[in-house]
Amino acid sequence: MAKKYILALDQGTTSSRTVLFDDKGKICGIAQRETEQIYPEHGWVEQNAVEIYQSQLETMHKVIRENDIGFEDILSIGITNQRETTVVWNKKTGEPVYNAIVWQDVRTSKYCKELKKDATLKTYIQENTGLVIDSYFSATKVKWILDNVPKARKMAEKNELLFGTVDTWLLWNLTKGNVHATDYSNASRTMLYNIVKLDWDQHLLNKLEIPASMLPQVKSSNFHYGNFEFDNYKIPVTGIAGDQQAALFGQACFEKGEIKNTYGTGCFLLMNTGSKPKFSEHGLLTTIAWGLDGKIDYALEGSVFIAGAAIQWLRDGLQLIDNAKDSEYFAKQVKEDSSVYVVPAFAGLGAPYWDMDARGSIFGLTRDTGKNHLIKATLESLAYRSKDLIVSMEEDSGVRLTALKVDGGACANNYLMQFQADILDTPVERAEIIESTALGAAYLSGIGVGLWKKEDILKNRKIEKEFQPKMDESKRKKLYATWKKAVSRSMDWED
Repeated sequence: MAKKYILALDQGTTSSRTVLFDDKGKICGIAQRETEQIYPEHGWVEQNAVEIYQSQLETMHKVIRENDIGFEDILSIGITNQRETTVVWNKKTGEPVYNAIVWQDVRTSKYCKELKKDATLKTYIQENTGLVIDSYFSATKVKWILDNVPKARKMAEKNELLFGTVDTWLLWNLTKGNVHATDYSNASRTMLYNIVKLDWDQHLLNKLEIPASMLPQVKSSNFHYGNFEFDNYKIPVTGIAGDQQAALFGQACFEKGEIKNTYGTGCFLLMNTGSKPKFSEHGLLTTIAWGLDGKIDYALEGSVFIAGAAIQWLRDGLQLIDNAKDSEYFAKQVKEDSSVYVVPAFAGLGAPYWDMDARGSIFGLTRDTGKNHLIKATLESLAYRSKDLIVSMEEDSGVRLTALKVDGGACANNYLMQFQADILDTPVERAEIIESTALGAAYLSGIGVGLWKKEDILKNRKIEKEFQPKMDESKRKKLYATWKKAVSRSMDWED
């Protein structure tokens, strides 16, 4: 029997990638293309939705070409994506009516503040969607498009517009407009989906004046959504999950209480909470982890909006490094304990603070501060923000973290991972395959076509390196207390 492959389409905030996996779950090839970020106004973040699809298609063809295989060798396709990013398009022409509004965008923060004044609505949203009222989520982005793009609302009322997160947009294009659908994990990130009743929430749709006709169908994460047709080959799309839930699946966190942390553009910590939603009292989100064969798993989630993006800022904004991986070298050049702290609140602060008005800040500068100190402090900020989330998660769950499973591009940085273990006083496990997001999408797709079972995924997982904590307890407490002080002074900055 000829070897078969699975394509994982990993559409992220700053790039589109396609990862080719063989039938053993091993990576055979990766193709990647960066996508343009558009900043029309202060705090606005957009992308060209057409470019998103075209770049994803380009990487699909590239990885197949470079590995000397054909589409006939592809068993199935899995999709994983940046979540909350909002696309609205004309269902007849397929043309977006506006740029994709990215999850980091804060243009609707003023409107969200108005919504928060309604205490009943605030409670309703948390208890039914698992989320908090914030510009982060898709709901207010959809409303903004309908209210601000000429003719958009009238078109929506005439059933001429469709809404989708990036997975839905990709799926619609891959199937030539035949399928308008999403999975449970992505639906749960919109602030429009009732995660208790497992249906779009009509009360919220009415409140935000969003026609239900715009919304995609919601299916299991390993559902056969439709087919991508190329050169007379029909390749089934059988797996979809939002990037962070896909990473949780890729890390084989199938049991209640298991935690992973992904260091990507943002930093996202998820804990599997089993078949029932666990609602947070410490600023975390309740989300659907995945739907597998009709059964739902839930998760607690903490979100750091800016993580790897802060390293990009060092590279592109400040031009302190030529390559993101150089940050490890420069951080290690600072031998003494640095008093410099960077709070990367470029898009506000997510959990557990939820302050849309916080802004990026640097504290502790002295005359001898140099670029190495800034690079070191920026790296350390990712570990501090992750600790913020873990402290909240432990308080919510009553479970003490015994080990942290890590993945994502920035987890390849040994300095960051050692500091993470030190500041947590907990071992950090880096998987052999750190592409857990793409791996999760591939696994879901493979399960969807009967290639794998969950037991196979558990057997496949291997740890590449474990980082043990080495820091003195008094030093750990002092560093973290100073971090908390820095965060408090960065909050409520934007008027």
